[in-house]
Amino acid sequence: MSQRQSTSRCNDAACIFFNHVKRHRSWHQHPPTPKSHSSCLSSSFTMLCIFIILVSLLFSILSPACSAATDTISASEALLRNQKLVSRNGRFALGFFHPDTDSKFFPRHTLKHWYLGIWFDKIAMLTPIWIANRENPIVGHHRVIKLTIANDGNLVIFNQATRSTVWSTHASITAKKSMVVLQDNGNLILRDASNSSNVLWQSFDYPTDVMLLGAKFGLDKVTGMNRVIVSKKSLADPAAGLYCLELDPTGANQFVLEFCNSSIVYWSTGEWNGQFFNSIPEMSGRTLFDFKFINNNQEKYFVFNLLEKDLITVCFLDISGQMKQLIWLENKQEWATIYTLPKDLCDIYATCGPFTVCNSNALQEDRAGGCIRNTPLDCSTKNQSRTATTDKFYSLPGVGLPTKANIIEAARTADQCALACLNNCSCTAYSYGNRCSVWYDDLLNVRQYRNGTTNDGEILYVRIAAKDAESWSHDKSGKGKIIGAVVASGLSSATAIWVLVICRNKRKQFSAPPNNVQGGNGIVAFKYSVLQHATKNFSEKLEGGFGAVFKGFLGGSTPIAVKRLGGDRQGEKQFRAEVSSIGIIQHINLVKLIGFCCESGRRLLVYEHMPNCSLDTHLFHNHTMILNWSTRYQIALGVARGLACLHESCRDCIIHCDIKPENILLDGSFVPKIADFGMAKFVGRDFSRVLTTFRGTIGYLAPEWISGVAITSKVDVYSYGMVLFEIMSGRRNSCKQDTSDDDHAAYFPVQVANELLEGDVRSLLDNKLLDDVNLDEAERICKVACWCVQENESNRPTMGEVVQILEGLLELEMPPMPRLLQAITATGSLY
Repeated sequence: MSQRQSTSRCNDAACIFFNHVKRHRSWHQHPPTPKSHSSCLSSSFTMLCIFIILVSLLFSILSPACSAATDTISASEALLRNQKLVSRNGRFALGFFHPDTDSKFFPRHTLKHWYLGIWFDKIAMLTPIWIANRENPIVGHHRVIKLTIANDGNLVIFNQATRSTVWSTHASITAKKSMVVLQDNGNLILRDASNSSNVLWQSFDYPTDVMLLGAKFGLDKVTGMNRVIVSKKSLADPAAGLYCLELDPTGANQFVLEFCNSSIVYWSTGEWNGQFFNSIPEMSGRTLFDFKFINNNQEKYFVFNLLEKDLITVCFLDISGQMKQLIWLENKQEWATIYTLPKDLCDIYATCGPFTVCNSNALQEDRAGGCIRNTPLDCSTKNQSRTATTDKFYSLPGVGLPTKANIIEAARTADQCALACLNNCSCTAYSYGNRCSVWYDDLLNVRQYRNGTTNDGEILYVRIAAKDAESWSHDKSGKGKIIGAVVASGLSSATAIWVLVICRNKRKQFSAPPNNVQGGNGIVAFKYSVLQHATKNFSEKLEGGFGAVFKGFLGGSTPIAVKRLGGDRQGEKQFRAEVSSIGIIQHINLVKLIGFCCESGRRLLVYEHMPNCSLDTHLFHNHTMILNWSTRYQIALGVARGLACLHESCRDCIIHCDIKPENILLDGSFVPKIADFGMAKFVGRDFSRVLTTFRGTIGYLAPEWISGVAITSKVDVYSYGMVLFEIMSGRRNSCKQDTSDDDHAAYFPVQVANELLEGDVRSLLDNKLLDDVNLDEAERICKVACWCVQENESNRPTMGEVVQILEGLLELEMPPMPRLLQAITATGSLY
């Protein structure tokens, strides 16, 4: 969009704004004529009116919210709970709040974390314009917190329960006594109690995400203080976010919007020309604000004030990376947006996330989560050859190229440029115009031009897996299918590269109600702070062997289990395996993956919560309830059905590789669900076996793991058989029997094979079951277990056959004694 077009759009918005102002002003100058109150003043109602007035006055005196309705706090005073300071003009209030109201800035579903903030006291919608402890919320009940002046004269938030300071002004104070004043402009100051001109600290020097009227915004050259505006992390978390607005670090008399903690500037105001910033000519036509830019030996700052004193307005840096000016419409009881800068969301760095194409004409929606590949690149997985990769390129014409291009001077043709990209495993795209440009890792800031032709932009060649290249090359509708599929998936501000990616909408982590979180087929990308809040900082660890797992609640009511993985390479592999395997399938006997988090090296998986923990807690621990035989049999059948689904019903055969009681979770009705897919392995339907690294748990490993041969799904069958032995006995397979002096005979699978041949099944069962056992079912499980642990994998049944056997649809012959178990009996060694 040209500068002229942008100006026109902004001028249109300004005209609408001024119309609102005129209506607002005329309402105040000529308010509607009130109806007659003669009825209340008549003799029959006089006493009733007097009584109502007296009761109202008495209530206002006793109300705790009004007991601190003053603008100051002295050294001997404190601000508690629902009390508040109110500026003398009644415009601003300071107090504790939790962002659970339906406001412009905080959605209703936010968790109850408490903050100290300043807001507009005259409007119904909570709109904080400054927050003291944005990085350190108070978790828990707000009754234990207070705002007071500490012994050193600083203003502090004090947690009376923990006897600790949550937040402090941290000023160097030499005054004997200090006091707090909330000024009429919304500035909270800490000053010398005996000298009002000696300001020790003020909130105007520490802005959050709002440019406050009357506040100096910029640099104090004497002290070095630089006042920077930082966006919120999210709608649910007011902590510092991704985007910053500050004076141009190069020294130019302008402000820049930038990606925080980087040198990436995506928009600037243009330099100050004495009346306005060059990139914001609309400032010159505004009669409601007084703008000033000061640059002298001591200070360099921008300040603006409102000339229309009755209006309520706020200018803030949104989580989208845009500066927004809002005005409060009293008649509608809502905020109206006057203007946004920059006007085009596609001008904002990384607004659409990695591997997306930003479309300026689309509806605005949060797409910062970006997208991930459908299929990993050949070079980045099993094939490390730089000359034999099967990866291909997909062309995107008519786009603005991503940022941070790397120039390959040696590549003088398009073919050489493509080859240079293929020869680097980190290269994800290239473009060749007058020179060769390549990009590594994530692609950011790809922009879709209006017509999508080479005349409007350049051609970007995106690297994709051969499998995905084949899928779109066979499609006759070509690009139309790609765009059509994207539109159908509901992507608004970012058009995903459909052949590349599975898109993840990060907005769901904040706005999706609990029933959506657990009801949809898609998985959600959570922010770490959301899961930290949901689990109360990972304070409640769940029992069982399912890794480091913590209980939490989404939206305050939906229970979840959050699994925390390590930050090493193994943790990365486990994370990818779990998301790519369990994330794509749904089955009653497979634990449901709700979402995940991959942020700043942290990797977490969010599952549905299983209230009855894992199977091992009920089999091997005395403090839990005893599972009766019927429940145990249904657990065995459910696990078999889950494994059959993984092996036989998915597009690829999924081998779990770590079946054991710790990875079998039980819901509220003791329905089993297989969990922990961190070691899972995919096997294409065109292949019968796969060679992979050693994985699993000693005691449940099939012998082929030890021999190093390629594995099949029969390794899960073997592990399942070992689990069946433990379900029957209620103890570990390797535990010794107190009644036996023979260590070798203590290995339970050997006992099962021997007793099954002799027909004495009852002696194999858990003593805690007493006589409440179906012996036909017990014999069936014994046979299945012994067949499952045969050393020759071809002799083991498939999991589909196991399901049919346990359902009574197939009969089994008596199994032979596995030679491996005989060897264990002879040597006393497991392997």
